[in-house]
Amino acid sequence: MSAAAGNDHQLLGQPESVEAVLAALGEHDYLADEGLATAIFLAIQLRRPLFLEGEAGVGKTEVAKVLSRWLGGRLIRLQCYEGIDSAQAVYEWDYARQLLHLRTAEATGAAAGADAEKLESELYDPRFLIRRPLLEALSPTEGPAPVLLIDEVDRADDEFEAFLLEALSDYTITVPELGTIRAEHPPFVILTSNRTRDVHDALKRRCLYHWVEHPDFDREVEIVKLRAPGVGAPLARQVAAATEAMRGYGLYKPPGVAESIDWAMSLAALGRDDIDEGSVEATLGSVLKYREDQQRVTEQGIGELVRNAVLRGGAA
Repeated sequence: MSAAAGNDHQLLGQPESVEAVLAALGEHDYLADEGLATAIFLAIQLRRPLFLEGEAGVGKTEVAKVLSRWLGGRLIRLQCYEGIDSAQAVYEWDYARQLLHLRTAEATGAAAGADAEKLESELYDPRFLIRRPLLEALSPTEGPAPVLLIDEVDRADDEFEAFLLEALSDYTITVPELGTIRAEHPPFVILTSNRTRDVHDALKRRCLYHWVEHPDFDREVEIVKLRAPGVGAPLARQVAAATEAMRGYGLYKPPGVAESIDWAMSLAALGRDDIDEGSVEATLGSVLKYREDQQRVTEQGIGELVRNAVLRGGAA
C-alpha cells in the first residue's frame, strides 16, 4: 500500500471541527458537552490515546462505543481487572489445539525423522495463536481503523500500566515465536478510569486527558428523553432533578446517567407520568444500588426529595 493510500485510510471519517464532532455524536445518540467534544476532536486529529476519567456512570465507556459506530471501525474492548497481565491482554497459544496437532502427527507418523523439526515449527503457526484485545487491535485490518477501549484501567496494577505505556508508545507487540507486529493503521484508543486509584503519570502523559463530569440538569433531561423515548418530558425532568439532588447527599455510589435512564424507564413502565413518594420508594433500587445509599436518601426525606424534584422539574 502506498503512503498516500495509508494516509487516506487513517483519515477516513476524520471530523473537520469540534462542531462536527458534537453533531456526529448527537446523530449517534450521545449528547456531549463542548469540552468532551474538543477532547475527542483533538484525539482524532493528533492520533493520540484519549484518557477519560470520572465517576462511574457518566458515560465514559459509551464514548468508545459511539466512536466505533460513527467512524465505522470495529470496537475492541479490553476490560481491566485486578491481576490482569500481558498474556491475558495480548495473546496466548492454544495449547489444546497444539497438543491435538501433535497427537495427529504421531498417529500419522509425521512426528518421526526429518519431519520432527517441521512439526515443531508448525506448533507456532498463527492458526494456533489466540489473539487477545491488544494484539487484535494492532493486527492488520481491512476498512477503518478499530476503536480500542481499555476500560477501567485503574483496576489494573502498576506493572500492567507500564506494559500499556510501552505498547501505546509505538503501537507494536512482539510475539517471540512470530516476531514484532506493528499496527499499520493505529487504532483509536480510549482509556477509562473511575479513579479508584491514581493512574501513573507516565501513562497519562502519553494520552490526551479529559475529566468527564455528570451532565448539568438540562443536558441530563435531554439525554433521558433521547435514550428513553417512552418517557414523557415532565417525568424526565423530575427524574433528572431528583437524581441531581441525590448526588449532593454524599452517597457511596452517586447515581450516574445510566441510572437516571433506568429509573425513568422503570417509572414509565409502572405507568407513572410524575414521581411521587410511593413510586420513588418502590423504584429506588433502579437508581441506587447500595443499601446504605438507599437508607441515606430515606433519612434525608423522600417526601422532600419529591417536592423539590417536582418543583424544579415543573418548569420547562
